[in-house]
Amino acid sequence: MKPLKSKRWRRNAIFMNTVAVEDKYMAPFFNKTPLSIERGKGVHVWDEGGKQYLDFTSGWGVTCIGHANPVITRAICGQAKKIIQNPNSGITYSPARARLLALMSRILPPGLVRVFFASSGAEANDAVIKLARKVSGKMNVVSMEQSFHGRTISTASATGQAVHREKFNPLMPNYLFVPYNNLRALKEVISRDVAAVILEPVQGEGGVIVPDSDYLAKVSSLCRKNKVFLIVDEVQTGFCRTGPMFASKLPGVKIDFLTMAKGIAGGFPFGAFAVTEEVARKFEKGDHGGTYCGNPLGCAVSHAVIEYLVDNRISAHVKKIGRDTLAVLRGWKHTYPGLVADVRGRGLLIAMQVTSNDAAVAIKDYCLDNGLILNVTHGTVIRVFPALTTTWKEMLKGLAILEDAVKMSAAKK
Repeated sequence: MKPLKSKRWRRNAIFMNTVAVEDKYMAPFFNKTPLSIERGKGVHVWDEGGKQYLDFTSGWGVTCIGHANPVITRAICGQAKKIIQNPNSGITYSPARARLLALMSRILPPGLVRVFFASSGAEANDAVIKLARKVSGKMNVVSMEQSFHGRTISTASATGQAVHREKFNPLMPNYLFVPYNNLRALKEVISRDVAAVILEPVQGEGGVIVPDSDYLAKVSSLCRKNKVFLIVDEVQTGFCRTGPMFASKLPGVKIDFLTMAKGIAGGFPFGAFAVTEEVARKFEKGDHGGTYCGNPLGCAVSHAVIEYLVDNRISAHVKKIGRDTLAVLRGWKHTYPGLVADVRGRGLLIAMQVTSNDAAVAIKDYCLDNGLILNVTHGTVIRVFPALTTTWKEMLKGLAILEDAVKMSAAKK
């Protein structure tokens, strides 16, 4: 009689099948991590072999209230029993959409009173660039070096990183680039037939670059003086990621277009842009649209997520845990000066920059082997941006693994 195959063997066989199928049939756009995630709860996920990990990537910043949050499950199930997509889409009215619009009117920065829903941040950015040009009658858009605004051909053209642009030539024309956090450089180009300036309050994909505290207000003032629209991309920073509901909700900042996604629906694919009434009055029927423009299912999930963020005072939690995490990491600059080059961030959008690509890879791999999933960008930037609901105990557990990895790498230098 043949012995029964072990549970671990069966799980490994399933994992190998998952890897084989994805490697064979999925478009090869990623350097894949050999990790097949089966389920998650809160800040934790489990692979097909049953091993538990701390997820300090939150799915690239989207699972803002944790994996498998019951709030999201109830919203999906409840709305799916009613209707997922309206007949004639956005041409008919939806109570789920109306509820979300009413809630967003209470949380958006001042003056942003008209909202349109999309399916992603790239789609939202693409739309507002198009609309800013149409409404202004001007062509040029100023973007920032090291920015990231999406992967459509227009938003890739607007992205201030050559690696995301130059292999897709010919790019869309009429984009001008200036250094981030440099008002003088912006002044030199803003009069050149500029329709809009687009920027992130904190550059996320650019390496978590935090500008001067008055930078956004000064850019806003410069835009108003030159009759140029200000587009603020809060795809990564919005919905309490940096602490406040929106990082751009600051004194002296007047925003004409605001784009949102990622945390807006806690992992459900959803996005939006908001504009002022002044801008909206210049729109004409047919200027924009979309099949999934605020479908009831997405709206129900987004409403549930935003309501959760507000009711549970997630903003205050993120400010405190983010401040404490930064304090711990900044202490490592002094403890491991030959390895930790910089620590920066705001809220739970945090970066630790190390001195070499090899060290970053070694740290990431050690953490993965020991149950912590991290994201590395630009070769040396290790990002820490877990779910906004992460407890201090969970954060300390992750930081302990990360420090062990840092110690190991520092000892090798």
